[in-house]
Amino acid sequence: MWMTLIQASFDFCWPVHKRFGMKQRSLFQNYLTWKVLSLMKTIQISVPLKVAPTPPPRMAVAVVGGEGSRCGWVADGFPWWSLCCCIFGCLRWSGAATAAAAKHLFSNTPHPMASSNSSNNSEVVHFVLFPLMARGHTIPMVDIAKLLSQASPFVHVTILTTPHNATRLKNSLLSHPRIHLTLLQLCHAYQHMDHLPSFNHSLSFLSSLAHDLQPQALALCKALSPKPTCIISDICLPWTLHIASHIGVPWLSFNGGSCFGNVAMSKILGSGICETVASDGEYFEVPGLEHRIEVSKAQLPIGFMSDGMMKFIKLIGEAERKAYGMVVNSFEELEGCYVRELKKMRGDRVWCIGPVSLCNKRYEDKAERGSVTSKDSSNDEVMIWLDSQHPNSVLYVCLGSLHNLRTPQLIELGLGLEASKKAFIWVVRASNKLEKWIEEEGFEERMKGRGVIITDWAPQLLILSHPAIGGFLTHCGWNSILEGVAAGLPMLTWPLFSDQFLNEKFVADVLNIGVKVGAQYPVMKMKEEEEEEEGMVEVRKEDVREGIERVMGEGEEAEERRKKAREVGVMANKALEDGCSSHLNIALLIDDMLKPNNISA
Repeated sequence: MWMTLIQASFDFCWPVHKRFGMKQRSLFQNYLTWKVLSLMKTIQISVPLKVAPTPPPRMAVAVVGGEGSRCGWVADGFPWWSLCCCIFGCLRWSGAATAAAAKHLFSNTPHPMASSNSSNNSEVVHFVLFPLMARGHTIPMVDIAKLLSQASPFVHVTILTTPHNATRLKNSLLSHPRIHLTLLQLCHAYQHMDHLPSFNHSLSFLSSLAHDLQPQALALCKALSPKPTCIISDICLPWTLHIASHIGVPWLSFNGGSCFGNVAMSKILGSGICETVASDGEYFEVPGLEHRIEVSKAQLPIGFMSDGMMKFIKLIGEAERKAYGMVVNSFEELEGCYVRELKKMRGDRVWCIGPVSLCNKRYEDKAERGSVTSKDSSNDEVMIWLDSQHPNSVLYVCLGSLHNLRTPQLIELGLGLEASKKAFIWVVRASNKLEKWIEEEGFEERMKGRGVIITDWAPQLLILSHPAIGGFLTHCGWNSILEGVAAGLPMLTWPLFSDQFLNEKFVADVLNIGVKVGAQYPVMKMKEEEEEEEGMVEVRKEDVREGIERVMGEGEEAEERRKKAREVGVMANKALEDGCSSHLNIALLIDDMLKPNNISA
């Protein structure tokens, strides 16, 4: 059989019936290629040299010894299209040449279809995903589902969640037919962690998830067809480990954090250094890290936990130790030495597949990500306003969807934005007191034309990718950090709780693309019911103004930081391109799930 390709010169004969080693497998730019090749005895590709420059140069390729039909996919008896990445990868063509050749090959080859009489489900990889019912946890898990399903037609994904949570996902999954939502009924008074009136309700909510959902989830997983290949679970749902054990599949954890944060916490807990400090506010150096990082006990995820919550954290730790591996929303070029260290700790089974937000390419995907409605006119208004602004002139301000600052501190933030003289978009969950201040003190009126205030869900990915955005004031949630990184933006960091202080250290002290606003103590406020305890104003408006100037102002330091942020942004976007680190890790994860005897202890 002969096919026409574009511009190449190659001739080789390659036995492929044996499993490839890591270096050999790196030549293959997707999982499908390797799986198809592994089914064939010998491949012989012959491409004669073509010197005529007249476009389009047409090449003939001969392939013999193929047994591709064994995998249940047919295209004239052979899965030609799935070979293109291997052929072009071995030829080491440029990305543009590969794309042109692939397009030509696809247009001249019947696309494969699953054989209707094939009963071989062993080649199907079925991921079951359990996201936590909180926006900041659910959104990246849905992005992971998209990346996995896009990687191969062999991959199916089932997301187990509640009806209320599903309303935020349906629109974004309409164009992904191999991702299915399966619903579990939750009897708790609150259906979503974002709705909890206080952080003190968190343990009750998490306990209800285990009580209400575990029996349903087990029954559903046992009934799924094809049978689940593995479970990827939010680490806050450690009980899903028992489901994986019961149905005999690997359990992979997803904690939504960074490799740096995981390594730092492991070093801190393993050294016992917290027991040696005199107070929660005393700073100490984290032992055993590549960089000098100083942190206080109060700034750690375990800083202010109740006894009940500490017991729950121990359950999470036990599940982590039993996990088959870990999926991380990051990329190897960003966290280099910390990726390697985490792999040492986890027996090499750590797959960095991010930034996962980059799976959302279209305007609609970015606009609908995390939103209940499929079309929001307010999004268009914000984007029209951004279109009217100069490039790199607008500061985007968002402190997350779960916790918030107290009203006096939010007022100080608003005054700092005003004093900066910079254009801004401020996403804030305003209490009655803050709304009253905004209206009665004339803040919104004074900022008209220069500032936009959003009090509902904002299309963060859409906003950050707009060329008018020149900086990001963030609470340092890891999702937001990676979205800012992917957008190539310098950041002003204002951590609130959990791993956010460690994330701040990574952005400001390791990557050198962030400026600390000066917050040193965690804030655990979730809703207005906690407003009675006003708390102190830790960060003054002058701190905010100075921080904005360091991020978006003139001067060598600011320009160097912006340059570094742009460079990191380029690396982030490249990571998910064909053959690059995160793209390859997705392929290796899928491949690993097909290995026999990979079930977690």
